[in-house]
Amino acid sequence: MKPSNVESWRRERLLSIARGIAALILVLLFALPGIAPAAQAAPASPTVVHFTQAQALEQPPGALAPVTATVDETTLAGSWVPVTLPLSFKHGAETAQAKGPRTTWLRVRLDALQDLRGPTQLYLLRWISPGRLSIYADGRLIYRSPGSPVWNLFRHPPVLVPLDSGENQAPPRELLFRMDWVPTQVAAISSFYAGDAAAVVSMAERRDLVIEQIPFMISAGFVLVGGFALGVWIFRRKYPGHLIFFISVLSMTRRWHFQLGIERLPISDTWFIWLTLNALVWEVVAIHHLLQFLHGRVQRNLTRVLVGAGVVISLVTLPEGLLPLPQLLFVRHIAEFLIIIMAFVVMVMGLWNAWRARSSDAMLLAVANAINFVCGVTDYIALMDMKNVERFFTTPDAALLFSLTIIYLMFRRYVSAMNEIEGVNVKLEARVQAREAELAESYERLREVEQHQTLSRERTRLMQDMHDGLGSSLTSALRAVESGGSSDVQLKEVLKSCIDDLKLTIDSMEPVEADLLLLLATLRYRLGPRLKSAGITLHWEVTDLPRLAWLTPHTSLHILRIVQEAFSNILKHTRASEIHVATGAEEKRVWVSIADNGPGFDLEEARRRGGRGLMNQLRRAAELGGEIRWDASAAGTRLLLLLPLDAA
Repeated sequence: MKPSNVESWRRERLLSIARGIAALILVLLFALPGIAPAAQAAPASPTVVHFTQAQALEQPPGALAPVTATVDETTLAGSWVPVTLPLSFKHGAETAQAKGPRTTWLRVRLDALQDLRGPTQLYLLRWISPGRLSIYADGRLIYRSPGSPVWNLFRHPPVLVPLDSGENQAPPRELLFRMDWVPTQVAAISSFYAGDAAAVVSMAERRDLVIEQIPFMISAGFVLVGGFALGVWIFRRKYPGHLIFFISVLSMTRRWHFQLGIERLPISDTWFIWLTLNALVWEVVAIHHLLQFLHGRVQRNLTRVLVGAGVVISLVTLPEGLLPLPQLLFVRHIAEFLIIIMAFVVMVMGLWNAWRARSSDAMLLAVANAINFVCGVTDYIALMDMKNVERFFTTPDAALLFSLTIIYLMFRRYVSAMNEIEGVNVKLEARVQAREAELAESYERLREVEQHQTLSRERTRLMQDMHDGLGSSLTSALRAVESGGSSDVQLKEVLKSCIDDLKLTIDSMEPVEADLLLLLATLRYRLGPRLKSAGITLHWEVTDLPRLAWLTPHTSLHILRIVQEAFSNILKHTRASEIHVATGAEEKRVWVSIADNGPGFDLEEARRRGGRGLMNQLRRAAELGGEIRWDASAAGTRLLLLLPLDAA
């Protein structure tokens, strides 16, 4: 490749990489900020009130009291303290010294809703706690979290629940939130909205669509794309479809706590933690392999380290008797730290190798992976600190961006393959056209050569036949005239023979279309007048015969000469008055019979005298792949010409 072409190619690759990165940045700048306001669920109408002030009462640590159907706030021990929502509970070193779970109560007055009449709804944006949440309206239980304490630590679900209406469809006057939590783990609760049921439900549905449904649908769609890629990989192993399939399944599995409810997973908490944690481990390993495929720079040592670390993490975090739940939660934090290190190494090496390889596809995936890593680590740190439980978590959307990047790369490779196929088809079509032109030219030259050879062979044949037949007869006639020993009658017969030879030569050039009967009919037409003038009656007893594909002007002349010689012998050497011509067909041959009623002759005697006519007949029949048989007796002579159906 010339230096100018190399520089041009490098510029094209760099521009392609820059365009892809710019597209990813635009998605982040415009898509994510556009989603964030919707995630805050601003009030849609004046009938919805945003509650941010509450009073908190924290009970001393100890055994948790059972959740009852009703509660009387006057029986709760402790003092109420004003707080602002969202609220993060203390879980530092001081609180951790007090062992055992705790219960915190929040009390909120609903004075702003007392003018409303009709159905009302409560919408709590998010809560996180290694425990349970219960909500009371005017002392009556209206909601209790269905998940287990561990599940509620991972799942950050909103709460949408109807408020019990009092007399005259009035909303309740007071809400009590009971949160059970463990000081060693993160716990927090957001502010909430309450008001007209239709407006609150509409607000919750919009937020749910943006926060959960769209990422879930894209994630499910990515799994379908991964299944398609896996099918391609089964039939074309050079394509990394298995990696795309594993990444799609693992990406969806590791985000189950964002997208699914605990009632949909019939597995224990320990197995759920193991699945989501190890799905992230092996997703990092699969992304590393996919990046290696794209940039083409294989790093075997790094691959061994990543796979080894993944196996160790998977084995150490195995539940069901190996580790009890408290230790599993502790080991989980260590495993998450190791996964962050693994993901960071994959991110850095992916960016570096993609840049060195000048691969636009690898660079796009590496940038998307870097964005995914940064968003994941940021959300992880925010979740551990939990200063604002209402913050917008970017991990689902970063994973969405990563999935769309892989889908885009698949689409671009598909379009590139189609363009390449079209280019190959165009080149192939041009080559075929050029080849067709060459073949047409070669065919024309071959046709000219074949025509020349055919004319040459036909000229040679005609010259030979005229020399052997017409030339010999004319020579005999010339000698007879010069010697003066021939009568006019004899000379007349010689000249008639010359004319017959000339006519036969001309007739052999006529197309007979593989029809032996047509050839014999032509001879009958030529010799009929001579037989009639000689007083010989011709009995024509021919039948339909199979077509002889090997009949050509050359072979036709052989047959005409054989039959002509038979008629000439009858006219010259016998006193026959009748001639019977018959035809027939056997299994692999056809036959022509010529019989007369003149006195017979001794065939062996004729051969010993060196009769040229008989020898010529035998020679011509042999060239045709056939044979001649004579049957001579006092009652007459019969010539039987046997010809093959197929060419000799």
